[in-house]
Amino acid sequence: MLDPHRLRVFRSVVASGSVQAAADNLGLTSSAVSQHLQALQRETGLTLFQRSGRGIVPTDAAVVLDAQSDEVMSQWGRLEQVVSDLRDGRSGRLTIGYFASAGAAWMPSLVKRLTNEFPDLVLELVLTEVEHRGPRPDIDLVIDPPDSPVPQGYNRVDLIDDQYVAVVPRTHALAEEAAIPLTALRGETWVSNDYPKAFGHRLLVAACAAAGFRPRFTVQAQDHYTAIGFVGAGIGVSVMPGLAARSLPATVARIDLEPPAPVRHLAALVRDSGTANPAAERAVALLTDLIHHPSALPRRALPR
Repeated sequence: MLDPHRLRVFRSVVASGSVQAAADNLGLTSSAVSQHLQALQRETGLTLFQRSGRGIVPTDAAVVLDAQSDEVMSQWGRLEQVVSDLRDGRSGRLTIGYFASAGAAWMPSLVKRLTNEFPDLVLELVLTEVEHRGPRPDIDLVIDPPDSPVPQGYNRVDLIDDQYVAVVPRTHALAEEAAIPLTALRGETWVSNDYPKAFGHRLLVAACAAAGFRPRFTVQAQDHYTAIGFVGAGIGVSVMPGLAARSLPATVARIDLEPPAPVRHLAALVRDSGTANPAAERAVALLTDLIHHPSALPRRALPR
């Protein structure tokens, strides 16, 4: 069995670049750090560091061990936190995964209400939109078509269909239009607001292809708020989910897209533990209420 504390010391040496730097960061002596490294090498049967000048550098085996231990150490940290919660009388824990636009629009109000009702609840929020390492959260907000397979051990709760909208500079010729077809933006300079491999970006590009054109992206903003800033500066237009364009500065205008406009389906995957989970059930109920009663959500304009 590997000693988690020795793994922490080892990872600190790799990250810090030297035994002395790791010792300073961990509040240990350099001899104590060296002893932990030697013990770990005996436990693993691996050579983890080799001499380089006056210092040491990690071997290839050490680099692999460092990378592969990320998830293990993360889970060990969670286990230690559970022990701490139990010791301090906090018996409930709930993890919620979210994507960026849901985080901005829903999470603050949801967390405030949920923690008011469950003051002893330990709530952990995880941004899972790009890449998430470790187990899936207890409640995972996802962008998923309704016919997507549900992961084993989870139930799907459909939340809302989020239709895409156009965001253009306030001075744009189309700014006063209530709704436009996607083809009206065919010749425009586009600002991307998502990662190229993300589902939302692929959904948008596919909708444009179905309309007979491919958008000309000249700015890869890769997030909604930055893209809105580029649009406000007059650099181009952007098409994004309505949820992401909920609060806009005065420098841009939001325009609905006429059918067939791209739509992303939002859902919550809820862990089925086999026993009642009042906090999780209440979280889903509160989230549904926030979505269908948007007037309860705070509306904050972005800085101009």
